[in-house]
Amino acid sequence: MSKKPVRVAVTGAAGQIGYALLFRIASGEMLGKDQPVILQLLEVPVEGPQKALKGVM
Repeated sequence: MSKKPVRVAVTGAAGQIGYALLFRIASGEMLGKDQPVILQLLEVPVEGPQKALKGVM
C-alpha cells in the first residue's frame, strides 16, 4: 500500500533556512525515505528572492 503524499509549504524558500530545509525534506531525512512529498515553495514577489528561488528548483 503506497502512502499518500504530504504537502509541505516552505515560506522564505530562497533563504538560507529554506536551502537547508528543502534538501532534508526532498532527501527523506525529515519525513522518511518512503514518504512522497509535494513541495510548495513560497517567496515574496520581489526580483531578488525570485531569482534565488529559481536556483533551488
